[in-house]
Amino acid sequence: MGQPAGIDIGRVGIWYGMIDALPTRDAQRAAGLVEELGFGALWVAEAVGRDPFVQSANLLAATDRLVLATGIANIYARDPMTTNAAARTLTESSDNRFLLGLGVSHKHLVSNLRSHDYSKPYSYMVEYLSKMDDSLFMAVGPEERTPRVLAALGPKMLALSADRADGAHPYFTTPEHTKTARETMGPDALLAPEQMVVLETDADEARRIARAGMAVYLRAPNYLNSLKRLGFGDHDLADGGSDALVDAIVAWGTPDQIAERVAQHHDAGADHVCVQVLQDGMDLPDSQFRSLADVLL
Repeated sequence: MGQPAGIDIGRVGIWYGMIDALPTRDAQRAAGLVEELGFGALWVAEAVGRDPFVQSANLLAATDRLVLATGIANIYARDPMTTNAAARTLTESSDNRFLLGLGVSHKHLVSNLRSHDYSKPYSYMVEYLSKMDDSLFMAVGPEERTPRVLAALGPKMLALSADRADGAHPYFTTPEHTKTARETMGPDALLAPEQMVVLETDADEARRIARAGMAVYLRAPNYLNSLKRLGFGDHDLADGGSDALVDAIVAWGTPDQIAERVAQHHDAGADHVCVQVLQDGMDLPDSQFRSLADVLL
């Protein structure tokens, strides 16, 4: 286990999908805070908001040491040559502080929204990686190869992550999934799961916030299939999720209790855990970041 050559994302990072709710100047200040607190990486998403490569460029320009990672860039959103060029441009301009996370996204975001064929996402990923590797790039490139990870849940994509990438970035999973992922990928690939957290000790309130954050993912077949592989039944997936499912996906409680969950991922084989704070509203969760830094770093 370890880090890809030429880059160090540390053992804990921040996954911040709601950064799109901040004006760019405020998003840059948020990235500066994440760096100041000592987190190794800031993960940004792609769905229907900002372009993740432009976002990464803006945030890299506002920081000095922080690694920016895409969690994930949708491979159906741009062709392989464009992705390769964007990744190499960011790696060179930031002195190797960019980690490329790629994924197949979901049918409703690909077929319905973009009108692309989503019939064979795994095969499309295999072909996409080959075309990226064969792409021409006739500009000044980085000294180091851009490291890449794949959004992976099932065994085939996890194996591909070890074979054709530097590792995997599982999302909406549990420490039990992390253990399975490590067994599937072997000892050398980077494993960087995401972990949702709620800094709230009242069970009813914590689960309310958690369910609000989980709702969009419980409508996505890829995540539902992953949860069923983990042993959750239809009753767990209905009506916003059973308490057992909520507690498995979202760590809630005191900072120390959340640190225990992060440690479970590390003990199960994770190299890096990116923590996502769930809360009411869209303001920067700066106080939560600070509380987590105190116990996680």
